[in-house]
Amino acid sequence: MTETTTGTTTGTTTEELAQRLVGATTGALELFAVHLGRELGLYSCLAEQGPATAEELATRTGLDARYVREWAEQQAVAGMLDVTGLPEGPDPAVAGQPGHAPAFGLPVAGRRVLVDAEDPWHVGPLADLVAGIGGVLDRLPAAYRSGSGVPFEAYGEALRRGQAGINRPAFVHDLPDWLATLPELHAATEGDALRVADVACGEGWSTLGLAAALPTARVDGFDLDHASVEAARGHAVGSPVADRVAFHLVDAADPSALTGPYDLVTVFEALHDMARPVEALAAIRGALAPDGVLLVADERVADRFKPDAGDVERLMYGWSVTHCLPAALATRPSAALGTVLRSDRVGELAVEAGFGSIEVLPIEHDFFRFYLLRP
Repeated sequence: MTETTTGTTTGTTTEELAQRLVGATTGALELFAVHLGRELGLYSCLAEQGPATAEELATRTGLDARYVREWAEQQAVAGMLDVTGLPEGPDPAVAGQPGHAPAFGLPVAGRRVLVDAEDPWHVGPLADLVAGIGGVLDRLPAAYRSGSGVPFEAYGEALRRGQAGINRPAFVHDLPDWLATLPELHAATEGDALRVADVACGEGWSTLGLAAALPTARVDGFDLDHASVEAARGHAVGSPVADRVAFHLVDAADPSALTGPYDLVTVFEALHDMARPVEALAAIRGALAPDGVLLVADERVADRFKPDAGDVERLMYGWSVTHCLPAALATRPSAALGTVLRSDRVGELAVEAGFGSIEVLPIEHDFFRFYLLRP
């Protein structure tokens, strides 16, 4: 008997594919320009001090006026900045004369998306993530040829800051609702103290969010990246919950790293990045109190590979081929999970680590799927 398989085709014409790549190029270049605006403080300056000509903006920020004018005009063409004071006459030469320079301003939408770090629509950090990946693109071909990896720290501050910043609004606005689905934590609202561990905490926004959402909890944040832990400690300074959080530079896969017992352990969008996820999960299970639970949030991807899985899958594969998989393969041995971590694989990892039950929680989210693991 002959086995047959069903294939798929993109249905995309040559012209459509070419146009798509041209559009993607425009988008990529605009993301790099957004990163420059964030890195150089141009957006925040406009948000704090109001509209300015390119020369005024350059003076305020201590930057070169010619560069700032080109950036501001590009941002206006891209729809990021408002422009006032454009000359009305037909002669374009008057645009460069004194008194005719246009002023550039940041609209409310731009402030929310690009400047206000805790606004639910703050996705500006995506530009920093892409810029960080751009910084190591020349290292990826060698990694692909050899099967080696590119260490997380090689992606630099831009990616680290972008990764921390992109989920920060959710840890402020959504995290309390996530925790409300856990009956084991209801006692926290009744005054009972909890011990909580936030594994792979990055720059600590999730850790600070947990402490804010659980007023009686003491929260330990753990990460193996030195720069991230130092940034987390800096973010905690002056925070209302600073006296209830602590950050530790450890590898969660080390059985002695987590000093429990913990009532709750969280792993937010980091399980797929772990080179040794089974070891990390086993260490977490060993650190849980008898009735403790592990809450995992990872990517909301399809249950199995299919080319038409949608835009979320496209985005996750994009991160995977350029960052998550190379970073995981920089450590050996490595499970090499990649960003597209499907729910059945999470279940397999949990079983291998010795967890007795795993439940997919009914939490609606565009990008995350939530798992509750019990010993």
